[in-house]
Amino acid sequence: MVPKGRQRQCGRVDKVDSARKCAAGPQRHRKRRSWARRPAHQKKPERSGKQRQRSVDGPLYGALDLGTNNCRLLIAAPGKGGFEVVDAFSRIVRLGEGVSQTGRLSEAAIGRTISALRVCANKLKWWNVTRNRLIATEACRMAENGRAFLDRVRDEVGLDLEMADRATEAQLAVAGASPLVCPDACKVLIFDIGGGSTELMWLDITDGKQEIQAWTSIPAGVVTVAEKFGGVFVDDQVFAAMRESVRPLMEQFHNQTRQICDGGAGPCHLLGTSGTVTTLCGIHLNLPRYDRSQVDGCWLDGNDVGAVTRELLAMSHEERASSPCIGKQRADLVMAGCAIFEEIRRLWPSDRIRVADRGLREGILASMMKEDGVYGRTP
Repeated sequence: MVPKGRQRQCGRVDKVDSARKCAAGPQRHRKRRSWARRPAHQKKPERSGKQRQRSVDGPLYGALDLGTNNCRLLIAAPGKGGFEVVDAFSRIVRLGEGVSQTGRLSEAAIGRTISALRVCANKLKWWNVTRNRLIATEACRMAENGRAFLDRVRDEVGLDLEMADRATEAQLAVAGASPLVCPDACKVLIFDIGGGSTELMWLDITDGKQEIQAWTSIPAGVVTVAEKFGGVFVDDQVFAAMRESVRPLMEQFHNQTRQICDGGAGPCHLLGTSGTVTTLCGIHLNLPRYDRSQVDGCWLDGNDVGAVTRELLAMSHEERASSPCIGKQRADLVMAGCAIFEEIRRLWPSDRIRVADRGLREGILASMMKEDGVYGRTP
């Protein structure tokens, strides 16, 4: 199952001892699926506020990623090898719902998002966070009322969100995922399939130094592709159309990376930071419910990904929704993510795919702590 060398603690983001796993390559797992859920009477009890009382010394940092589909917050303290997460929040808000068709954020989506952001604001205040960076991405960039929405958030919630450009988003995604780059690799393709866009970053590693040699952001994500083709009824024909729609958007970057390599070999491995990749990994591992400690840092091979994609494609919408690693809120988006992922694998074939349940938020935290000279330090 999970290689012994990988940290299994969900709360701590450390430098990963991955040399042994790189040599071993992708891990094999049994293929049988079970969508059985935890019985209601066995649900994990909620921790009370007193149980979650702050027990860390030193400064706390906050990172918020407001995307097209999700609102996510991490609060962390510097810790050994990186940082330790002390609180987290994630909610599907679908801020970008309909933006690809109307060009505007809807009032319903704004209401859902402001509700989630109030929770984030309360957490940042309760923990007395010393420094934070709050980022809004593609949905706000696309929408003509995106700036007005951020002004409203500042006035009503008290959070000052930054509308990050695509270059910043790509850099932060790499900063968050780069600890999972195999130390033996010389070139890696990092990708982040978001709700409204997909970022692709070509990473060169020379003498242990990582450098982004090329990057791109394409205007296609799970929400925009699903809205264009429909995400409920997806058969072979619809899935093929999804793939064909994103293919030309990647061709120029594919040619660019081939020129960098003088037409030679592709990446040593792929590194995916998106919800699509973590979802497919969770299903492949046959998890009874999603477990970050089992997924983050896991290796897959191309056959693993292809098998799960074909299995999901053969299912009905209801069957996909019953998967504990997908759920009702994401069932209409998962096949759009698979279509984008399949095109990435077609253009940059690799039998070695690493899964990262980390990304923009972790990149924000690492960047701020490094600027302050406290990254990896204990109080």
